[in-house]
Amino acid sequence: MEPEKTSIKNRGMQVVIAGLGINLALGIIYAYSMLKGEIGQLFDGAGDPYATACLVFALSMTLGGKMQDKVGPRLTAILGGLLVGAGFLVCSQTSSYWGWILGFGVLAGSGIGFAYASATPPALKWFPPAKTGLIVGIVVSGFGIAPVYLAPVAKYLLGQYGLHTTMMILGIAFIAIVCGMAMLLTNPPADFSPAAKGATGPAKAAKSNDVGPLQMLKDGRFYTLWLSFFIGAGAGLMVIGSIKGIAKQSLGEMAFIAVIVMSLGNAAGRIVAGILSDKIGRVATLTTMLLFQAVLMFAATKVVSSPDSGPVLITLLAAFMGFNYGSNLSLFPAFSKDFWGAKNYGTNFGLLFSAWGVGAFVLVKVSAALTAKYGGMETSFMVAGVMLLVGAMMALSLRSKKVAVPVSKPIFVEEDELVLQETSE
Repeated sequence: MEPEKTSIKNRGMQVVIAGLGINLALGIIYAYSMLKGEIGQLFDGAGDPYATACLVFALSMTLGGKMQDKVGPRLTAILGGLLVGAGFLVCSQTSSYWGWILGFGVLAGSGIGFAYASATPPALKWFPPAKTGLIVGIVVSGFGIAPVYLAPVAKYLLGQYGLHTTMMILGIAFIAIVCGMAMLLTNPPADFSPAAKGATGPAKAAKSNDVGPLQMLKDGRFYTLWLSFFIGAGAGLMVIGSIKGIAKQSLGEMAFIAVIVMSLGNAAGRIVAGILSDKIGRVATLTTMLLFQAVLMFAATKVVSSPDSGPVLITLLAAFMGFNYGSNLSLFPAFSKDFWGAKNYGTNFGLLFSAWGVGAFVLVKVSAALTAKYGGMETSFMVAGVMLLVGAMMALSLRSKKVAVPVSKPIFVEEDELVLQETSE
């Protein structure tokens, strides 16, 4: 391989690894579940800072994406790192409800949105469209697998130093890691063409499909994707937030194993769905994943209500549900790039990503209300299953329409004339 091509390829992989590293750090939001018990001793409503962070994260993705499109990924990621670090430092100095809402909910939530918005776009620009799903899957898998290492780290720090010092340590570490990784994020040169296998020079790429957010909002596919994302992500988050409680029925104090397995499934789903969508198409993959998740939801109604459900069955259910939830986080970014291009990808996907935040907020609330009314998760799973079936049908409408070719009347010609005509064509 020529040195220049090798250098370009290595630069692209460097950006992918940097994006993966940033997402591994961004998973710090999941550490909240380990801190919730300690936070509950400070004030009532210990879950509110986390809920606020999720909502602010989703809403700030549009602003972060717009900044990424305008000034580039590096400054956007650095700002995100500083905001999250500042939020954790604020929490380390206060025991008040509103202090944690500001620190964890607003500052950390917005910082995660800015950093997350900057990790994927530059990585995609270094690789051809045929690898869009793979690259997205690798970059965002870090966010899914983060709980595997963050849970024991947070538990250790809490035991050694207490809540406030733990927040200070995590905040400083986050600033150092994210700002350091941000220095490796860079867009390719203006004349770079990934379709040309890494060569620079005048690009002979395929016709661009780059559109702005206003034009995207006039596209009916945006609303179909938004609703599908709302259903797929919201249904997954319903389970993710409840899996530890469900697993305690059969696993007892070892319920954390189900959480770890679900996290591994979450990360694997992002990569596998990305690769699969490159091979068989985004629509086919999304439809399959939504249908599979619906089947799991219906199966879960039996599993959680049966006292005979063993630890292996519960753990497998957690793994597959995490897998399906994770698939959403690679498929919808890939759809956004396919439909509306890379130029305004940050802003466009930020708007689409609002479905994740609204889905988390609405469906988790609905699940809590149904559980409180009926005394179990069975009704929630049934409602989610039906919604996922609707989402799968909506996904099918995204299939490309085949253009009908008009059939002309047969023309009878001499055999020699026909041969001559076919040769000239």
